[in-house]
Amino acid sequence: MTGTRGSLAGTAPAAAPGNASARGTVRIASGQGFWGDDLEAPVRQVEGGDIDYLMLDYLAEVTMSIMRKQRARDPRAGYARDFVSLMERIFPACVERGIGVVTNAGGVNPAGCAQAVAQAGRRAGTAGRARVGVVTGDDLMDRLDELLAAGHPLANMETGEPLRAIRDRVLSANVYLGAVPIVTALESGATVVVTGRSTDTALTYAPMVREFGWPRDAWDLLASGVVAGHINECGAQASGGNCSAEWWTIPGLARVGFPIVEAGADGTFVVTKHPGSGGVVNLRTVKEQILYEMGDPATYVTPDVTADFTTIRLEEEGGDRVRVHGIRGRPPTSFLKVSVAHAAGYKAVGTLVYAWPDAAAKARAAARILRERLDRLGLAFERVLVELVGWDSTHGHLAGDPPPDLPEVQLRVGVRGDDRRGVERFTREVAPLVLTGPPSVTGFAGGRPRVQEIVAYWPALIDRTVVEPHIGVDLVEV
Repeated sequence: MTGTRGSLAGTAPAAAPGNASARGTVRIASGQGFWGDDLEAPVRQVEGGDIDYLMLDYLAEVTMSIMRKQRARDPRAGYARDFVSLMERIFPACVERGIGVVTNAGGVNPAGCAQAVAQAGRRAGTAGRARVGVVTGDDLMDRLDELLAAGHPLANMETGEPLRAIRDRVLSANVYLGAVPIVTALESGATVVVTGRSTDTALTYAPMVREFGWPRDAWDLLASGVVAGHINECGAQASGGNCSAEWWTIPGLARVGFPIVEAGADGTFVVTKHPGSGGVVNLRTVKEQILYEMGDPATYVTPDVTADFTTIRLEEEGGDRVRVHGIRGRPPTSFLKVSVAHAAGYKAVGTLVYAWPDAAAKARAAARILRERLDRLGLAFERVLVELVGWDSTHGHLAGDPPPDLPEVQLRVGVRGDDRRGVERFTREVAPLVLTGPPSVTGFAGGRPRVQEIVAYWPALIDRTVVEPHIGVDLVEV
């Protein structure tokens, strides 16, 4: 393993010969919107037409804590294992066609993931023809006490509470890294780049920076890359999946085409998909994705640039092509965002289905009976949630009163609290309602509800100068 480690200060390296074609554009395909997304989508992106890069986003805010638990049980774990089997399938095509792969599948063990991917490449017959780049430095768990002692409170961005209040319950702490280390890995000859907690957008705009040699202070260009990454990051949401506007008109979702960003050196890009694939790319699908998870649109903060989404201009070119341009950016802040996951008690959810007549009335009566029994047992919970799935579970009190002719409804009762034994006792009180409560239970199956640990999200900020010197880029030979 070879690599570099040190400060990220300075200018970006000059553009090296890469995958961008003579047409002056680079095509970056989205192949994964989350861990558990369509397993065949990356294969379709590689096999379906011309692309230069494939980006794969595996991480959500709480995913890191899941991977941390996996690694606690097995030091070799802690990353998205299905990424390894995927690479074994597509490695030969990527090497032969010069397709770069950029992913955050490394989770809390990017080095282990990179070694497994290299082994997959050897099994696939690409030994000696590829390298796997590894980006490290995002994991703060081993440094957490040191950082707190040095006066970095890592206060909750929403409540202001210092992290010390929950330090003994912290499961994972990872800082969001930007594009610079990914660019370094690509410039060093990596075919595949594996990161831990990178920003979702960097997986797309890092290849743009690498191919076009954009300098570190080209704020408008970098902001354009961020918008491209934001559109790409959620997979098929930009090409018709999960589309709320006239969703019934979206064709071919059984084989939906994931989006592809076709970018130019001036920051202008087109959102498209492979010809003949399902779904659609048009103004409404792209606009919906742009608005997804949006706070202040004028201040979209990333480690490399602050993008102004109010400056985005969209033009539909027809044929599943939407042109995006006009984006402005400003310098980044002096902080990086930290994603902390911590244990927050236990929960369990039980369900029963009640049939007509009076389905909703029966379900509500069963919920009252259950609450009385829990009170009699002296069980107190932080929260008890009662929902009628099929009536009010989505809209709550806005759903009003259910009609008497409702054909069926699922009663869902969930509890949460710090006492695991109390939550376990709740799980024993749901099944008895089948014979000791209202009639017509039809959907009780699956046995006793399972007690689950609750993992809560704690967003924080940290001075970037205490993080960046610890960021490293290593290379693993295939």
